[in-house]
Amino acid sequence: MSRAPGAKPVNEHIQEFSCQLNDLAATEALAHTLGSQLKAGDLIILTGALGAGKTTMTQSLGAGLQVREGIISPTFVLARQHPSLVNGPGLIHVDAYRLDGANDVDTLDLESTLAESVTVVEWGHGKVEHLSDSRLEILLDREAHSAPVANPWEEADEELDEPRQFTLKAIGPRWDTETFSQLKDALLGAINEQPRGEKHD
Repeated sequence: MSRAPGAKPVNEHIQEFSCQLNDLAATEALAHTLGSQLKAGDLIILTGALGAGKTTMTQSLGAGLQVREGIISPTFVLARQHPSLVNGPGLIHVDAYRLDGANDVDTLDLESTLAESVTVVEWGHGKVEHLSDSRLEILLDREAHSAPVANPWEEADEELDEPRQFTLKAIGPRWDTETFSQLKDALLGAINEQPRGEKHD
């Protein structure tokens, strides 16, 4: 269910989970598990500085969904579609960096594929919330666990194999308390299987 651009519900229920991921392997494990928990119609807004691990996360999320391989940053093609290999939901991977707002997003016609796909939007904060009354917001913050740099939003040559902070916000009726608790338990199970301990809230 979508709503008009800019409209916000009066009482938007938000649940949150945060953990430290020690390296890209931990990021991959968590994202794979997250992908396996998603359903058609789910909207994910993915935020993080360049090099924070957004592409790694989306690739592993796609693996958990069991969609066709070949997920790359869609910088020059604003939206890429990756069909399911197992008759499940496909993945729509969007880069909203060059889009000014909700009106620009609507030109991509994401609503036409939203119901039967999982939609992941990089740089989508403040631009795609109107597409659905429920969403997951993911923040990857590599700077929280590494030495400061002059401009963390400058382009990195590659996603660095360093610790990063993962924060997940679940918003809307799709993510009621029981469903979010199940998701959180699954994600904790994934990171606890990693060879080095991660901290979590």
